[in-house]
Amino acid sequence: MDLQRYQQPHVIQAALAQRRIAIVGLSSNQLRGSYFVGYYLRRHGYEIVPVNPREQEILGKKCYPSLSDVAEPVGVVCVFRAPAAVPAIAEEAIAMGAPYLWLQYTVISQEGADIAEAGGMQAIMDRCMKVEHARYRGRMHWLGFNTERISARRRLT
Repeated sequence: MDLQRYQQPHVIQAALAQRRIAIVGLSSNQLRGSYFVGYYLRRHGYEIVPVNPREQEILGKKCYPSLSDVAEPVGVVCVFRAPAAVPAIAEEAIAMGAPYLWLQYTVISQEGADIAEAGGMQAIMDRCMKVEHARYRGRMHWLGFNTERISARRRLT
């Protein structure tokens, strides 16, 4: 599988411009990657829509058991689930009219991506929304913090 096809910078940046994100598999456990990504995105102005049938509320927001229970439209469906669950999630995302399906690191599903694209969505695969947001919004430095300066030159000391 050619993952680069699902990692195009212009598609990633267009998805990051969407402000309402449904996070499927968001956990209330603060040690989980999904919680950290949701927390980070919320701090940076995104509206988070938690989707997890085992939770009632996450990050102060009502948690929905499935995408089909979300009444308001979302711009991105971000998936933190096993690859086998992605095709059904893609079908629900199409039904709700979301333009982007974002599969986090190691969530690789060619079938899910094919379903999403056949339904008019664009798929992003094996990328992290938090990392890509930091990369494209100038908030990442090689030490992990924002220097607010982009340069390939070394500073003279």
